[in-house]
Amino acid sequence: MNITVLDEPALEFAHGGHHIDPRHGIDFYGPADITETAVRVIRVGIVGPQASIDGVKRWLDTCRSIVTAKNSHLGHLYMPFPGFDTDRAFRSTIVWNGRLERAIPKRDLDRIASANPLDATRLAVDIYDTELQALHEEPNCNVVIVCRPDTLIDTGTRTRGKTVSHGTTESPDEPSNDHKQTDTAAHSPERLTTPLAAGRGDFHSLLKARSLRYSQPIQLIRRSTWDPTFKEPKDAEARVKQDEATRAWNLHTALYYKAGGVPWRLPRAATDLASCYVGVAFYRSGDQETLETSVAQVFNQRGDGVIVRGGQARVSKEDRQPHLSEEDAHQLLHDALDKYRREHKQSPARIVLHKTSAFTPAETAGFRAAANEQYIDLIEMMWLRQSERLRLFRRGQQPPLRGTFLSLDRDRHVLYTRGSIPFYKTYPGMYVPRPLGIRLHDTESSPTELADELLALTKMNWNATQLDGRLPITLRTADKVGEILRHLAPTDLPASRYAFYM
Repeated sequence: MNITVLDEPALEFAHGGHHIDPRHGIDFYGPADITETAVRVIRVGIVGPQASIDGVKRWLDTCRSIVTAKNSHLGHLYMPFPGFDTDRAFRSTIVWNGRLERAIPKRDLDRIASANPLDATRLAVDIYDTELQALHEEPNCNVVIVCRPDTLIDTGTRTRGKTVSHGTTESPDEPSNDHKQTDTAAHSPERLTTPLAAGRGDFHSLLKARSLRYSQPIQLIRRSTWDPTFKEPKDAEARVKQDEATRAWNLHTALYYKAGGVPWRLPRAATDLASCYVGVAFYRSGDQETLETSVAQVFNQRGDGVIVRGGQARVSKEDRQPHLSEEDAHQLLHDALDKYRREHKQSPARIVLHKTSAFTPAETAGFRAAANEQYIDLIEMMWLRQSERLRLFRRGQQPPLRGTFLSLDRDRHVLYTRGSIPFYKTYPGMYVPRPLGIRLHDTESSPTELADELLALTKMNWNATQLDGRLPITLRTADKVGEILRHLAPTDLPASRYAFYM
């Protein structure tokens, strides 16, 4: 048994600048791609009630200048937003025009407000989908901001704090945030011709599923993001209210990424192999009968992700975990690598595979066969567990440091991806942090090297700008993708770019 604390991984920004914190890095150096492109103009469409459209535009105009930070002695945690314009931070600007604004008529909003919660969600998705379709053919629209109906209460089945058969939904120590929501691909609306799978769902996932047929990613935003006086409906899920500067950081970073930008990336030494990271997670279909598979593959430097939907999994009677047949495991990684190569014009030299259930011999053989077909010699497989029961304690009131790494034996390890952060001078969470369990199945790198890499991948999340994500982007992505894909029929062809799912 051995315990150590890993150094906080650095991220890379413009001109090769490095910093451990996304906000400070962008403020000091600028986003990672500004040396590769001219000033970025983000053309946004906006869909929603007219009052919300007007309110969002006012707030975005306000955010062109500095947004003051929360009054706190934790200056590194609560940082001012530097403003979003061509002469500061992101070196970009957001523009819109009346042609790209689609107001939801009052009569439709009244229909949504008067319907029962389940019917209201379905009705709202239909109404908003019509407006998204109208923006699909607009060539000068990069991202569509979707303003939720103020009265809508989600009654869907998005999992919170638990998962299907060892899946990876974010645990309670990392609450989700809808308002923290690449490149646009040329999709045709005809790609998704089958109605959404039957079953209940929340507005976010259902509308995301519909939007996969269109050419622009969408960005959902709640009124409470831009209107500090707004009170959520009394039956709505309780949400943590962030300070205005943090909301500005999160929203503008997401918009920048969805418009094709690269806010930050992982540093890569000249001697490092070109690696890609594949996350394999499982989800139930909309009819709750079929256990399917979702995959997220993320390029290690830029974080460009491609999404692949796999075949049906089976829950083993022996370990009660979902597993793939050798053929399906082979096909899944083969399809992922094929999409990766077509998207990035090259194949990786190394694959790191994160899975939410243990590996069977059949799965191992299938994954290895797919890698061998692509002449990829190095594939490393790890089983990541959220349900790690082991806990560590520090003297005093603070939880263990983020990066605390405990090795129980050669293959069993525990990593705290959330915890106290010296740079922030506090633990920035609301709940007792839970560590990730790491089970090394077939690896060549040292456990410490793999844990360092895993810790760095928790920071590749452009929906949030705090440095301490709980899950690596591979499994965070795969799980959220599953929430959306479950509403598609098996014959639908989902979009492959990650920006359409985040």
